[in-house]
Amino acid sequence: MSSTPPRRRPSPAVYRRRRLVVVLLALLVVGGIVALVIWQPWRSWLDAAASGPSPAPASSSAPASPTASSGSASPSATSAPAEPDPESSDPADAEGDEPEVLPCTTSDVTVSAIADKSAYGTGELPKLSIQLVNDTEFPCLMNVGTTAQAFEITSGSDTWWRSTDCQSEPSDQVVQLNGGQTVTSAEPLVWDRTRSSADDCDGQRQSALPGWYNLTVSIGGIESVEPAQFTLR
Repeated sequence: MSSTPPRRRPSPAVYRRRRLVVVLLALLVVGGIVALVIWQPWRSWLDAAASGPSPAPASSSAPASPTASSGSASPSATSAPAEPDPESSDPADAEGDEPEVLPCTTSDVTVSAIADKSAYGTGELPKLSIQLVNDTEFPCLMNVGTTAQAFEITSGSDTWWRSTDCQSEPSDQVVQLNGGQTVTSAEPLVWDRTRSSADDCDGQRQSALPGWYNLTVSIGGIESVEPAQFTLR
């Protein structure tokens, strides 16, 4: 009966070589991992994917943007909308309300006296009117009613007639005069060619004599710049 010879144990030199191989393999693995961490080859792939495709160069045949003279502007995709200037903005406009219209002043309005003729024959009655011109570009309010009107006819230093003498039922009428607007009396005032008197409204009055006469007017406290001249025959 044969017997199996006993297995020989490796010598100490073999153990040392095996351990050295294991240590070298471990060093190689660790060194490879460190090299990958430092080199990071995948970063170039990620950067290329994040940057996307490069834009194509602009073509020289692309249509030009419209100029200012064409009436339209080319909007910029990157420009932000302009912020409103708080100092130049009108609070009334920002709220959507109309700005307040102020009363007309002497510097706003020019008042003129108008006679429908420069000469009147026997028995012809002069027709007198007031003309207003707003000399500004802004609207203003004015009372053009009979309470604010005054006509006066003089001959030299003699005052012949005033519309306020014996005036009956005067009324107010406030209107808005727009910038640059010209308005004239809707109905002219007719002078009966007699002398007026606040003390005698119903009695017989003196008839005007032939000659030169001057008409001056005022409305809302604003007087006419120059008189309107006419003659009676």
